[in-house]
Amino acid sequence: MIGEALIPVVRFVGVSRHFGSVRAVDEVTLDILDGEFFSMLGPSGSGKTTCLRLIAGFDRPTSGRIELHGLEAERLPPYDRDVNTVFQDYALFPHMTVGENVAYGLRIRRVPRAERARRVAEMLDLVRLPGVADRRPAQLSGGQRQRVALARALVNRPRVLLLDEPLGALDLKLRQQMQLELKSIQERLGITFVHVTHDQEEALAMSDRLAVFRSGRVEQVGTPAEVYERPATPFVADFVGISNIVEGAAAALLTGSAAPFSIRPEKIRILEAGAVAPEGACAVDGRIQDVVYLGGHTRYRVAIGGGATLTVVEQNREATALDVHGALGRGVRLSWPRAQNRLVRATA
Repeated sequence: MIGEALIPVVRFVGVSRHFGSVRAVDEVTLDILDGEFFSMLGPSGSGKTTCLRLIAGFDRPTSGRIELHGLEAERLPPYDRDVNTVFQDYALFPHMTVGENVAYGLRIRRVPRAERARRVAEMLDLVRLPGVADRRPAQLSGGQRQRVALARALVNRPRVLLLDEPLGALDLKLRQQMQLELKSIQERLGITFVHVTHDQEEALAMSDRLAVFRSGRVEQVGTPAEVYERPATPFVADFVGISNIVEGAAAALLTGSAAPFSIRPEKIRILEAGAVAPEGACAVDGRIQDVVYLGGHTRYRVAIGGGATLTVVEQNREATALDVHGALGRGVRLSWPRAQNRLVRATA
């Protein structure tokens, strides 16, 4: 849950990080609130991992200011920042047992042995791995090793936990399971999680808020619903889920204006050719060019006027693969509520 006082536990003010002529992070300003699950989402090379390293103190900004818990981070070495990091490759010590791995940070801080044992057991229970303290990391599955890495990062009770693509090495079903578990752990502990990912579904599933990165800049910050339902730019509309960006002649055909707008595929209905669309709806005739059957739903690509195509997603409540592939080449009418059109500003 987000802290009631809405205190920024991490603050970026005009932060840039340049590597020669490469602007890995370019004038980023954002606040991460105390107690929230915040995701940095974007493609490879968009600057999100560099921002995570700047928070951790593994790197320093070229310009701008970073604050942690209200203090300028520039003067704080990594070990004094009250943050811990979970990496994609887990970074567990193979020669140590699970218990020794989890206890490592406590041992460095000279926490008494009995207290170490108690806190290690507490953390292993939290990540649902009781009874594995004496095993080696090589004896565990990928999902179990990921949980051990999480327990090791949490055992020192940091105020901020940084997660760098923590689920990237897991298979789809395990990744989806761990998404729920990570969010549950974060809510139980009430600490701030800052999560880096290129997986938009993962970010939407777990985040209280997220920032969408592109080329070192933040394109949009908001709740998952705000970013998905009201994308600020064509890049956000296209990157976060599937979206149709309609502009030029096709936009003018539908709205009377060439200004670009986005419409999500699941908002569009496929009607029979010549069918009357609901009053006030956008409607356009087209022909189905492509059909992709995906089990629970089907994705259609429909050619419309103005030289454009629209992607439409429909749930397969009764249709079979044979039914949907039989629609290929068929003339149809597309319809959707005009209120679902989202004007998007051009991306610089």
